[in-house]
Amino acid sequence: MTNGFKNLKAWQEAKQLAIDVYHLCRTTELAKDFGLKDQISRAAVSVPSNIAEGDERDTNKDSVRFLFIAKGSLAELQTQL
Repeated sequence: MTNGFKNLKAWQEAKQLAIDVYHLCRTTELAKDFGLKDQISRAAVSVPSNIAEGDERDTNKDSVRFLFIAKGSLAELQTQL
């Protein structure tokens, strides 16, 4: 079995984005805003999670559907930041 989604550049960059957002939430003023910090963190981790889930579904239809969900989470994150 291959690493599938782990080889996708989109997943790799989304995973790094989630790591960066978690760091940002711990080390900036966001750390004091528990509600926003929680929402931003969930949106950030949702992006690579949905890319991975869609890829593991093994159908183009599901892959595309989960990519659109990931795209929505990116828009949510952009708005919150």
